[in-house]
Amino acid sequence: MSARILIVEDEVPVRTGLVDLLQAKGYQVIEAATGPEALIKAEGANPDLILLDVMIPGLSGFDVLKTLRARGLETPVVMLTAKGTEVDRVLGFELGVDDYVVKPFSILELMGRIQAVLRRSTSAPQPATASIGTLEVDFEGMEVRRGSDRLDLPPRAIELLRALLRAEGRVVSRDRLIDEVWGAGQVVNMRTVDNLIVKLRAAIEPNPDRPVHLFTVHGRGYRLVLP
Repeated sequence: MSARILIVEDEVPVRTGLVDLLQAKGYQVIEAATGPEALIKAEGANPDLILLDVMIPGLSGFDVLKTLRARGLETPVVMLTAKGTEVDRVLGFELGVDDYVVKPFSILELMGRIQAVLRRSTSAPQPATASIGTLEVDFEGMEVRRGSDRLDLPPRAIELLRALLRAEGRVVSRDRLIDEVWGAGQVVNMRTVDNLIVKLRAAIEPNPDRPVHLFTVHGRGYRLVLP
């Protein structure tokens, strides 16, 4: 079933455009124009994500977010703001916002952030450690060891490894790896991803030219297979 998104926006043209966009992308959409209406629909409609404008009548977006979190609702929230100041961002993150999009925004940026937040909210808990072949990986300490030897791997490579582990053997595209490791909307050269994969394969595989764990799936991305 497609994700259900609550759009909280009082400007009718903006809200209508967002509704049309998200429905065209296959999402189920619920609408609210005021803070009090947002609280009712957030609790009653059980959305998977809330797209919440800061400047709405009745209660501000910050007040809506604060109330939802105080009531124990952990629904992911992406805030829409025309301000984009550091103070607003700090306040939002303190209250429990998951991400921000500053108006005016591009469709590509908005969809990227929505998709990234939805993926994070539905993914399995991140592993603290992992064993891959002869390697022991400590994700909290950002260390990779083979026996007593510590391997010199860049932190981004270790984060890529964690993203591949979360996929549980499924193919992960370069675009998704960039979203998960660098953040949605970030511009990263695909060769940067490929080079980090080469470093990982050299560390993981007994023979990197004949991999048994970390595979390239041409035209699609990468796949990590554990024994």
